[in-house]
Amino acid sequence: MKPSSALKPVALLVFTFSITIFTILLSSPSQATIDSKSMASRSFILWLHGLGDSGPANEPIKTLFTSSQFANTRWSFPSAPSQPVTCNYGSVMPSWFDIHEIPITSSSPTDESSLLKAVRNVHTVIDKELAAGIDPKNVFICGFSQGGALTLASVLLYPKTLGGGAVFSGWVPFNSTTLIEQITPEAKRTPILWSHGIADGTVLFEAGQAGPPFLQRVGINCEFKAYPGLAHSINNQELQYLESWIKSRLQTTSSSN
Repeated sequence: MKPSSALKPVALLVFTFSITIFTILLSSPSQATIDSKSMASRSFILWLHGLGDSGPANEPIKTLFTSSQFANTRWSFPSAPSQPVTCNYGSVMPSWFDIHEIPITSSSPTDESSLLKAVRNVHTVIDKELAAGIDPKNVFICGFSQGGALTLASVLLYPKTLGGGAVFSGWVPFNSTTLIEQITPEAKRTPILWSHGIADGTVLFEAGQAGPPFLQRVGINCEFKAYPGLAHSINNQELQYLESWIKSRLQTTSSSN
């Protein structure tokens, strides 16, 4: 997959998304008939891109999920709306919510108003999938950088237990007591995977490290994985682990049913 360096340099600082994907030999898919039991095991993965990127540019990610357990997975790669971003001197670019400064540290200011608007949009997507019959615990929200911060907020503020939220090179995008009090007991049971590169100079590693202690304070478990030498990008190793992490949490229909 091509890195997002193909994006137009519309601003001084833009989150970049790059993935090194090694050659993968895909085995021939099973020709098994999809019956009612397999349909009951459908899953949904929503991927939220970083600042200045786009949904379609990230779609090759799904080609790495080669396990048969993802045969009935529906993926969604939406693109953020274009809007002015404060940290880039008001330049208009794809952005889920406003960001005030780069690099992002553990104490960077947040824009909770625009964040909550984006969260509501994510929740609308989740609601639609649940209305279509997908088990909430088979819904996974994943995101990189700004998309990772939105992933965290969306999962924590959703009133039901989901399959999981995976944050890549993200940060805690809110610190309001009012928002923290809105996290339901059900949401606190949603597992969180947090991956961050130690060499990240855009969302500093300290911002990522601040995530697990924050989650622990509000009663949420988080698996944190640090990647030495990794800058502000995603590598193949992270995505391979994500596949196994999601696969181990997929709810399947018992063969005895």
